[in-house]
Amino acid sequence: MSLDYRKLTLAAGAACAVCSGSAMASGFALIENGASGLGNAYAGGAAAALDASTIYFNPAGMTYLPERQMVVAVHAILPSAKFTDKGSANAAPRPLGTDGGDAGSLAAVPNAYFATALNAQTRLGIGVNVPFGLQTEYTSDWIGRFQAVKSKLETINVNPSIAYQVSDAVSIGAGVSYQTIDGELTAAYNMVTSEGMSKVKGDDQAWGYNLGMLIKAGPQTRIGLAYRSQINYKLSGTMTVTSATGSLLASNPVTLKLDMPDSFSASLHHQLDERWSLMADATWTGWSVLKELNVVTTSGTSVLNVQENWVDTWRVAVGASYRYNDRWTARFGLALDQTPVKDAYRTARIPDAERIQVAIGGQYKPSDDSAIDFGYSHLFGGTVSINDLQGATAFTQQKGNLIGEYAVSVDILSVQYTKNF
Repeated sequence: MSLDYRKLTLAAGAACAVCSGSAMASGFALIENGASGLGNAYAGGAAAALDASTIYFNPAGMTYLPERQMVVAVHAILPSAKFTDKGSANAAPRPLGTDGGDAGSLAAVPNAYFATALNAQTRLGIGVNVPFGLQTEYTSDWIGRFQAVKSKLETINVNPSIAYQVSDAVSIGAGVSYQTIDGELTAAYNMVTSEGMSKVKGDDQAWGYNLGMLIKAGPQTRIGLAYRSQINYKLSGTMTVTSATGSLLASNPVTLKLDMPDSFSASLHHQLDERWSLMADATWTGWSVLKELNVVTTSGTSVLNVQENWVDTWRVAVGASYRYNDRWTARFGLALDQTPVKDAYRTARIPDAERIQVAIGGQYKPSDDSAIDFGYSHLFGGTVSINDLQGATAFTQQKGNLIGEYAVSVDILSVQYTKNF
């Protein structure tokens, strides 16, 4: 096999990882797009309309906000993915290597929103958030280094929105999403007599939209419905291969078409009495759009076609809030989040697992026109298997076979400041 062909094959493997990773919702989605909902595990997200972060969860909720409001939030997210070997075979004649340590990496995810009244029935708003992302890194000498070493994916979503109060009972909203994506991914490169490193960096921009409706079903009850569209990317990037000493061996452009899934949420928010609020949520995500990843050169030659065969998922959540007084509120939540990844197709770049989320949080209002929200959540992912045998014989010989188990979990700490003008 020539150096150029091997280079392109490894580039393809790295480029495929742009749409892989361990994030905080199913697949590589991030639900952490406002801190006020974290304490309730984002139960009732499309119905709560707690603050201007509703621009992301349901733009119709802006009609329930004060005349002008600003929200800024930051989330510290620490995923954990620890691999245990159960019989892996590395790319001959390379040594097997270590278990790679904890692949999880601490990431700070920011959000910002602003909403203002145009007139008595109409609100305008804009949000900036991160709907998808990943950050994992193994030690460079681990067993699966030919599958993955570093994976970093960042998206930014700019979301101008409008909401209109149709009647006392019904509000509607819509928004346009301009999203950018940027990724950097590395993996070891087997040169038989030594090991080099392959790296791919790519980016793109794309457009989407979101729609929402908020229905007042009674004096104390709201029902929220929200839809976010697919985002269709075509990432363009450059793949490089370097030797063990860092010398550049090859550099070539590659592209990858990638469709981010659409989603639909139905939420309930009920004010039980003057102190207790109850909420629930069910969110469907169309991950079945990700059936395969076809990576090509700029000339149109397919260098790798990986079967993913992801499936659609559901996330269900319940939560409650207790208002102690005009200044303090406590929040609690529980959620179950399915994974779109089948056991047979799990990879080192996305050791994804079904998760149970437990969350607590609260709000403190230092004044009548400001609030500080905070929350903590732990996601239990349990242990999942991996048996990465994808690829033709020559490709498998280069990568080796990664066989074992992952212990997966996530910790999230969030804080948010809200100001009314």
